[in-house]
Amino acid sequence: MSTPHAAPHNHLYRPAPAPRRSRLPLVGGTLEYVHDPLATMARRYRDHGPVSELSLLGRPWTALMGPDACQIALQNKDKAFANEPGWGYLVGPFFDRGLMLLDFAEHHHYRHIMQEAFTRDRLEGYTRTLAPLVESGISGWTPGAGFRVHPALKSHTLDLATEVFMGGSEYAAPGELDRVNTAFVDCVQAANGWVRSTAPLPMTKWGRATRGRRLLEDFLRRHLAARRARPGEDLFSALCQVADSSGGIDDDDIINQMIFLLMAAHDTTTSTVSSMVYELGKDPVWQERCRRECLELGPQPTMADLDTLTDVDLVMRETLRLHPPVPVLARQAVKDTEVLGVHIPAGRLTAVMPLYSHYMPEYWTRPTLFDPERFSAERREDKSHRFAWEPFGGGVHKCLGMIFAGLETKLVISALLRHFEWSVPRDYVPPMRNESLPFPDDGLPVSLRPLDRVRAT
Repeated sequence: MSTPHAAPHNHLYRPAPAPRRSRLPLVGGTLEYVHDPLATMARRYRDHGPVSELSLLGRPWTALMGPDACQIALQNKDKAFANEPGWGYLVGPFFDRGLMLLDFAEHHHYRHIMQEAFTRDRLEGYTRTLAPLVESGISGWTPGAGFRVHPALKSHTLDLATEVFMGGSEYAAPGELDRVNTAFVDCVQAANGWVRSTAPLPMTKWGRATRGRRLLEDFLRRHLAARRARPGEDLFSALCQVADSSGGIDDDDIINQMIFLLMAAHDTTTSTVSSMVYELGKDPVWQERCRRECLELGPQPTMADLDTLTDVDLVMRETLRLHPPVPVLARQAVKDTEVLGVHIPAGRLTAVMPLYSHYMPEYWTRPTLFDPERFSAERREDKSHRFAWEPFGGGVHKCLGMIFAGLETKLVISALLRHFEWSVPRDYVPPMRNESLPFPDDGLPVSLRPLDRVRAT
């Protein structure tokens, strides 16, 4: 399917400049986006079509919306778009040299090496490590009427990431993991910083992120020799082994990739599970459907067991449609190009916005509704367009760890379903902070109750 705004392509067609929409000088569309990203995208698409110009963080950007426009940038067949200068403008100094910030031949080289850390055998090992940790962590939660899910999950997923990625926190000093968590938050939230100096200026987001990056480098470098000398089933050990056997990445490369992967796994899993808790808290029927599946697996499911969670998988996919952890992807045009007949000059920052594709009625039935059955074999609305559903990005930069992320998400949500039931008011909508990766500003309070032991046996 193609959008109604697609332009014809032939040798007589001269690319048009992207339509402009000027709002407030300097801040441009930044405040509008932060207030309501989806509404901002819908207005822009309605008024200007799939390709338009806007101002974000004091710079001109070209916005791409709808699956046709997103597909062109993500598949990037003519190599006109690069990740590093796009993401680099937002968070480059803090996730420098991470896989997401590499391009073309260099990206292919590192991705090929790092795929060895995500083979089926290694994923099964990560699952074996995670399962008992998830069980003990979630079972220890204290239920209550206003239990704040998001910060509890953020703390828990950092513990999990430390174990499965690092091989344990036994080397961490008292309170160090709390500082590591804060460092990750500071690095991610630097994306919307206005004062962009890598000097650790006090009271600025970039200053805090610069200090956070140094803390993360020190934390990982102190553990590197131990993981190389005593490798386990953790991802840090896997990267060390892959690096040593390939000769393709050195210690600095390992640390750069670990910082990026820890951030990606830690934040995106927290976001996905929080959103699933929210949607299931409003829909007791689907919550019970998923719970019945999870109770059959027991407390320490294997990777093969998790593959059988059909209803949980439907809910996870629908949640990722409604609440993708990364609603916008950053690129920069490295040469003059066009998208759907609209000219994009070399050097232009480009915002690829898959979130809007997830809500387009051309591809989804009643798209604002939570309807996991739309992903069932009988309906498969995500097949309406190859790029209608892209929570993990697309093309060569599609998320390398998406299978791992799905496994961890299913482990955590299954433990929650086996130990608790919960609800939120039907009219409750969490107030979201959208300056960087979205998260609920109120912590997502739910009424969390212990699951009746009779029902659980």
